[in-house]
Amino acid sequence: MTIDMNAYIGHWPFRRLRHNDADGLLALMDRAGIDAACVSSSSAIFYRNSHAGNEELAEQIAGHEDRLIPFAVINPAYVNWEHDLSVCVEQFGARGLRLYPNYHNYALADGCCRELIAAATERGLIVSIPLRQIDQRQRHWLLEIPDVAHSDLEALVERHPEAQFVFVNGLSFTGSRLGKPDNGLPSNYALGISRMRATMGDEVGALARDLGVERVVLGTGMPFKYPEPALLKVEVLDAPEETKQAILGGNAEALLG
Repeated sequence: MTIDMNAYIGHWPFRRLRHNDADGLLALMDRAGIDAACVSSSSAIFYRNSHAGNEELAEQIAGHEDRLIPFAVINPAYVNWEHDLSVCVEQFGARGLRLYPNYHNYALADGCCRELIAAATERGLIVSIPLRQIDQRQRHWLLEIPDVAHSDLEALVERHPEAQFVFVNGLSFTGSRLGKPDNGLPSNYALGISRMRATMGDEVGALARDLGVERVVLGTGMPFKYPEPALLKVEVLDAPEETKQAILGGNAEALLG
């Protein structure tokens, strides 16, 4: 089974997205042979009340819950986020969260974020954090959002050893503590491959060897990106077939339960 842990439905205010509704995303998945995807609302990143994006996502994926797995965008700096979290889990069936600290103007070390992660952990939710959403070289002139720093993520996993994190849209993990063997960090995080290299530098292969293959998951970033390049990274990986299958879906199945 092939499971994408980094997909989106919705809009982006500075660029037209194609295949950005449920039918379009499913068409991309069918074309690429992806069975299921963890999907969140891209619109929620910019909505003043991000929960409106979660409501739109629930409407979009209705009837497709066997393939589109909802991840809620929750802003812990916004009033009454506790209610939003309850609705997303109890009514919408969310299996994880996506957090955007740099877009929503809070720090991962802030008290509100700690409370949200504790609540998510208590509910058994995966906490997914994109290091970036778009390539900064292609950003609109009104948008100046830095990437989430590796050092902030290192501190986060140490602060919440009982939580389960998935970090997506990142690269150069092998140059940080997050990607080094025997790094002293809890093994409570996995890394998505959407921006990683599988040939020159072979970051995907190095992480599978150094951290353990169970810590590497498929993430395409669709529809911001087409899914085939991420799948090709696994195909060309110099690794046994069971390693490739773990990255393509086995690890995600284990994380999702």
